[in-house]
Amino acid sequence: MTASHNFDLYEQLEDLQDLPAIRNVSKRQLRYGQENQNRKPAQLPDEFAGLAEQENELHFSYHASKHEGQWLIDSLADLYRQQWFDDILRLIKGGGKEASVYQCLGNDTTHAEFIAAKVYRPRRFRQLRNDTLYREGRQQLDDEGHEIRDDRALHAIQKRTRYGRQLMHTSWIEHEFQTMIRLFEAGADIPQPYASGYNTILMDYIGWEDLPAPTLNTVSLQKGEAKHLFDRLIHNVEIMLANQRVHGDLSAFNILYFEGDVYLIDFPQAIHPHHNRNAYAIFRRDINRLCEYFQSQGVRCRPKQLAESLWLKHGYDIKPAIHPSLLEPEVIDKGY
Repeated sequence: MTASHNFDLYEQLEDLQDLPAIRNVSKRQLRYGQENQNRKPAQLPDEFAGLAEQENELHFSYHASKHEGQWLIDSLADLYRQQWFDDILRLIKGGGKEASVYQCLGNDTTHAEFIAAKVYRPRRFRQLRNDTLYREGRQQLDDEGHEIRDDRALHAIQKRTRYGRQLMHTSWIEHEFQTMIRLFEAGADIPQPYASGYNTILMDYIGWEDLPAPTLNTVSLQKGEAKHLFDRLIHNVEIMLANQRVHGDLSAFNILYFEGDVYLIDFPQAIHPHHNRNAYAIFRRDINRLCEYFQSQGVRCRPKQLAESLWLKHGYDIKPAIHPSLLEPEVIDKGY
């Protein structure tokens, strides 16, 4: 991706600056917020203006372009001031279909030397097609992980108004964060999730001080190691099924490999096996992709039979609602 392309992208990202925090509010509060959305902010007294300006001038080690820098400030400033991390060190994954990932300097809040910040791009720049397929059966979540119950907010989502699309963007992010919490607490091999905020998820950083862990698709495994890791990943698939989750985009591109261990990443597409009519078709695609990589590493597996046995083992019915050809990968993402 060229510098010019990045500049154009981040210049268009400026429309994120006015996205409101999404919370459950009364109809009166919602109406008041919409009516006042375009009002100019009140002027601070002179004695406070300097302090406010100093507060807004955050300086990080990572030197972003003007528009990327503004996007990062908008997305990470609150989490930084809450002392979740002390610095942004480098971009470790850019150009993905949904988000960029940054390595940040940790502190005593998480007791981690480094953490990763997954910062989502605006909804209209995501390249994931047919996200309605994955949203089926989901609750709409606010930025604190609570179900949105306000009738006007739900109506805005149904009508896909600008405000409704903002709500959907927030819900998409929060769904990933809540899925990560659920799976981490169940013992899955995933980066530990720490916090979610405006447009961002903070999680454990997997990698060395100066280099992130590679994705599994870039790694050639020894035969004995390949079988061990395949079994470990199937164990993780079973943890997900036991906790009513299907990854939805599982492949060697969304698995990190670090010092002999594997970590599953990238959960925004995760679905509930009971609530999504296409769950089994999506699950079977996950198993096919996983088997494709490990077959190339010398592991013998039968993806169709494996998917069926795992699905039935965990008590789910096989009711494919769409043809598998509709589930061909769009653009495979790489990392977190």
